[in-house]
Amino acid sequence: MAHKKSRRHSAEFREAAAREVVDRSRPVDDVARDCGVTGQTIRNWVREFRAGHDTTGPELSGDERARLKELERRVRELEEENRFLGKSVAFFAKKHQ
Repeated sequence: MAHKKSRRHSAEFREAAAREVVDRSRPVDDVARDCGVTGQTIRNWVREFRAGHDTTGPELSGDERARLKELERRVRELEEENRFLGKSVAFFAKKHQ
């Protein structure tokens, strides 16, 4: 069984990667791929970054919170539709072979 050698990344490198996720809203897996580490490593770095920085931003009003919940619901709905359409395309492509 091969044993991976652990690499140590500088604090600046870890913070820069975490900022890509937190500040620029990049997907964890994309940042992980770019940095050559696992997604779990990036999630750990983001957790450490958030613990040391105030990333909460301003409080949301009731209307803003309701709008945010609606947008999050809509995103989930669209993601579900995309998964369904992807499966449908695969099904029909396989059927026509």
